[in-house]
This record gives sequence, C-alpha cells and structure tokens, in this order.
Amino acid sequence: MKQKREIKNFTREELVEWFEQNGEKSFRAGQIFKWLYLRQANTFDEMTDIGKELRETLKENFSISRLELERSERSKDGTEKLLFRLHDNAYIEAVLIPEKDHYTLCISSQVGCAQACKFCLTAKGGFERNLTTAEIVDQVRDAQALVMARDSAKPMSNIVFMGMGEPLANYDAVVKALSIITDSDYGLKFSSRRVTISTSGLVPEILALGNETEANLAVSLNATTDETRSMLMPVNRRYPMEELLKACKSFEMKPRKKITFEYILIQGVNDSDEDAKRLIKLLRPIRSKVNIIPFNEHDKSDFKRPPRERIQRFLQILLDRNVTAMVRKSKGDDISAACGQLRAKNR
Repeated sequence: MKQKREIKNFTREELVEWFEQNGEKSFRAGQIFKWLYLRQANTFDEMTDIGKELRETLKENFSISRLELERSERSKDGTEKLLFRLHDNAYIEAVLIPEKDHYTLCISSQVGCAQACKFCLTAKGGFERNLTTAEIVDQVRDAQALVMARDSAKPMSNIVFMGMGEPLANYDAVVKALSIITDSDYGLKFSSRRVTISTSGLVPEILALGNETEANLAVSLNATTDETRSMLMPVNRRYPMEELLKACKSFEMKPRKKITFEYILIQGVNDSDEDAKRLIKLLRPIRSKVNIIPFNEHDKSDFKRPPRERIQRFLQILLDRNVTAMVRKSKGDDISAACGQLRAKNR
C-alpha cells in the first residue's frame, strides 16, 4: 500500500513543485492551501472547486490530520492550557492566553527537550523527538478553530514559540512552519511582526534565523555570568555568553525591532543588585528589551521565586538606567501553568 504523506508538511513552494512534477497546474497548490488554512478543511472531498479526479489523486498520495485534544485546563483569568496527543501517543502542550483585544498562542516545537535547563519542568521529562512541520502548524490551526468557535470578535493574532522544546534545535521544521503561518495570501496569515521564536541560545541557528525569516527573537538569558548560566543552562558550555551576545548584536532585524531577553528571576541565584547592574552592561550594545519572569515554582525544583520587593528592586535598577524592561505578569497560576506540567501530570 502506498505510503501517504501529511500534506501540511509541505510549504506552498514544495506543493507547487509536487504538482508540476505530477503534470498538474501549479496554481492548485494555492487552492489546497486556502482549503487547509483559511477554510480549515479536514478532507479532500470538501475541496469542491477541485476536480474529482485530482481529489482522488490527492487522497492516494496525501493525508490531512488534526491533533487530538486530550484535555485542557482553563484558569480563572481565561488562560487555557491544551494537551494534544500525537499519532504516536506522545503529548505536547500549547497555551492560549487572552489579552485585552486578542489572543496569544504559545506553541511547542519538540516532544520534551534536550537542553536540560535546571529550572525547567519540561527538561525533567527528557527529550523524545522533534515535531514535524505539520504538528507545529496544527497547534496554530486547531487553536484558531477553537477561538473562532468561541469568540470570533477577538482574534488570535500572536504566536510565540515558547512551549515545550528548543525551536532552533528543530530548525528546518520550525522555519517551514513559519512560512506557512505567515503566508499572507494562502496560509494562516499571521504577521511576522507578531511571531516570536524563543531560544536558549543556539548561536549558529540564531544567525541563520535572522537571515532567513522576519520573526522576532527572544533569548532566554537568565544569568549575568558564565558560571551561573552554565549551572542553570548547559547550552552555555557550548555557546558562552560572549559568543551568544555577539550573535545577538549581529542578528538581522528591521530598524525598530528589538531582541527580547528573558530573565527568569530566581531567589538567591540571579536576583541581586549586582546581577541587575551586570545585565545593563551586557545588553548596552544590543537593541534589546528585558522580560523579567519571576520563577514559577513547581514541586520538582528547589528554586524559589524572589519576594515581590526584590523583583521590584531588580526592575527599578534597570529602569533607572533607561533599559526597556517589564515584569511579565503571571497567568494561569491556578492551573498546570509551568511548561510541561500538564504533560507530566497526564503521564
């Protein structure tokens, strides 16, 4: 029996090439994309402006899947954590976050994670595999369908790759997914200005991302010395801070854009006045802003969230030196909010 390929693993350019190789008109690729992403078709038979013979050919060669929503938890603030089951019974998480006039979706790029960051619950479960392009795109497609069914007046307009996994360790699939997500004619039509890729600091891929896409970059920094960062994030032993920050300084972006540096604030580890002053010095040469993220405590870590006064003191030192900085407001505190928590609970 012929092995079918998931059609959402194809970019529009790849689908054009397939049609041309199989003696079909290339414009069919655009038609298929519109059915998949704008009309959310689940079968080729729904594609009524395509001839029956071609629909049969598509059915012989391709499949159209959807993720299976295993369970969800909704916070009192409206944040919703979605646990998806994949075809091989692996699990990934996505988080739908309500903002004032839109929704932001936080998506995963891997099943588990191999980066072994000490503060991260996902890392405790280890790494299983990379997601396919289709599995990445399907998180957006399925969440969008969910939002439209509930509240079409409030769009889902922002995408952040900050869920399970290291996006740049699954570079090819992520970049292909980006091309589909930001395809303004036939794809999911998200503005690249509203898509952010968060990384623990894979230097070669950071430089490639700036050259190949227009997505925003967020770097999980979390320390101001190599000693502390290597303790928290083993990736720092491969790409120490000097090398990482040099890559960030070279990152290609439009004039008004800034790199977001995420700084998880951990009591007694990286929250001192000296840390704040070092952070100012490190980021001075880079067009940047800082997201301070008070540590989200969970029972598999001994790390603690700093007291509110210490968080405010750290922020104020940055603001006094004209650093663009904010404390990220916690959402979903009353549900399995830490990344990987719902998956761990389910397992």
